[in-house]
Amino acid sequence: MTGDDDSVPDMSGVTVVNVLRAVADPIRLRIVQTLADGEQHAKCGTHWDFGVHKSTMTHHFRILRLAGLTRTTVTGRTHTIALRRDELNVRFPGLIDALIEDNDR
Repeated sequence: MTGDDDSVPDMSGVTVVNVLRAVADPIRLRIVQTLADGEQHAKCGTHWDFGVHKSTMTHHFRILRLAGLTRTTVTGRTHTIALRRDELNVRFPGLIDALIEDNDR
């Protein structure tokens, strides 16, 4: 069975302030940058080895979902997370590109 883990906010209610507040945390920004590849990523895995507890990562995933940045899908016992990039690009053109841009420049 496939479905949404938790509902995501309708994009019309997503605000730039809430999006920026969510990505102000360095770990959440790294999550968004990881998800920017357009793939769905399992919520557990070595790609999330950011040096924090699993419960902390769960909290970060929840904040990103509630801010409207991500969508979680449940397939059986597997939870995957994806960036709502297309929807965000329509609502806030260029914002995701700015967030994932190489910050070393």
